[in-house]
Amino acid sequence: MTGRVQDKIALVLGGARGIGAGIAERLAEDGARVVVGDRRAELGEATARRIGGSFVTCDVGEPASIRAAVDDTVARFGRLDILAQNAGIFPMNDIVDIPVEEWDQVLAVNLRGCFVATQAALRHMRKARYGRIILTSSITGPRVVPPGHAHYAASKAGINGFIKAAALENASFGITVNGVEPGNILTEGVQTERSPEYIASMVAAIPMGELGTPRDIGNTVLFLASDEARYITGTTIIVDGGQLLPEGKG
Repeated sequence: MTGRVQDKIALVLGGARGIGAGIAERLAEDGARVVVGDRRAELGEATARRIGGSFVTCDVGEPASIRAAVDDTVARFGRLDILAQNAGIFPMNDIVDIPVEEWDQVLAVNLRGCFVATQAALRHMRKARYGRIILTSSITGPRVVPPGHAHYAASKAGINGFIKAAALENASFGITVNGVEPGNILTEGVQTERSPEYIASMVAAIPMGELGTPRDIGNTVLFLASDEARYITGTTIIVDGGQLLPEGKG
C-alpha cells in the first residue's frame, strides 16, 4: 500500500541522519510533504533533497528553536499534520561519574524536547482538530537498561509517561499521540560512538541475529501516522527483533 499519508504535512525533528532520516524517507515515500528539522544544516539539507522535502534548522536542546521550526513549517504549508520527534543523545557514564550538566543535557534534549515539540505542534493541531504525534522512545529505560545509561534510560521512560498524558488530553481534538521503542538499531551514531566489540554484543542480544535499520523504525512511524492507526493512541510499539524475549542467558 502506498499513499497512506498522501499530501500530509510532516515535520521530522532530528531527521538529518539515522533513525530520523529513516522516518523522513518513509513518510515522503508514502506521499507526505516532509520538513526535516535538525541542527546539522548541511546534513539535513542533503537528506531533505534526497527525499524531495525541505529543511529547517532546529536544535531540540533549545525550546525557542523547536517552536520556530514548528511555526516555520505551518507558515510554509498552512498546517502541520504529523510531528515525529526523534532527536536524542546517548552519552555513556556510570551514575557516580555523571556530571549534573550532562544529566541535565540528556533530559533537556531527549525528554524536554518531546514536551516542547508536542506543545508547539498542539497549538496548531488543536485548531485543525487533527494531528498525529509520534515520539521516539526506546526499550532502554521503559523495559531494560545496560550500565552507563542512567540518564538516557530516565529520559526515555519519561517519554512513555508523557505520551500517555498527551494522548489523554488531546483525544477529543482528533489528535493521537504514540511512540516507537527501538531496540538495537544500526545508525551512523552507533557506528561512530560504539566500538566494534560493543556492536557485536548488541547483535548477540537479538534473537533475529541482526541489528535493526532506520527504515524499520520509519515503517512503524508511517503506520502510526496513517489513518490505519486512527484508533490507536497513548501507546508505544516495540521494534527490537525479539530482543526482549529471552528470559535469561542459556
